[in-house]
Amino acid sequence: MLAVAGVTASNAQSAKKGTAKVAKIEGAGMAFETETIDYGTIAHNADGKREFVFVNNGTKPLIITNTQGSCGCTVPTTPKEPIAPGAKGIIGVKYATDRVGAFTKTVTVTSNAEGQPTKVLTIKGTVLPDPVKS
Repeated sequence: MLAVAGVTASNAQSAKKGTAKVAKIEGAGMAFETETIDYGTIAHNADGKREFVFVNNGTKPLIITNTQGSCGCTVPTTPKEPIAPGAKGIIGVKYATDRVGAFTKTVTVTSNAEGQPTKVLTIKGTVLPDPVKS
């Protein structure tokens, strides 16, 4: 019986850790779930699409005015409509996985976020070469 209670208590603690509160700010806000996406080691020409998820933790609508990849191999997509306070948004990014080798690239996000109108997000990983055919 004790073992069951111990498992329940540890599961409850794990659940609490995953539900961290995001501080509210005056004006528009942008709090990302993660600011770095690690592709890990991926195959040559694999799917290069990933998503940065954020929430507007402010009191006013968030307007993203621009997203810019650090090179032509990193193409971001941006929400066109304002993100309401408390609502989630997604900035998509597509990396050109036809380039073999390690990579670290950035996406610069420009918005009306209070105190941080420019945010730099990072993607990284390694694209493997095609297997050698015998």
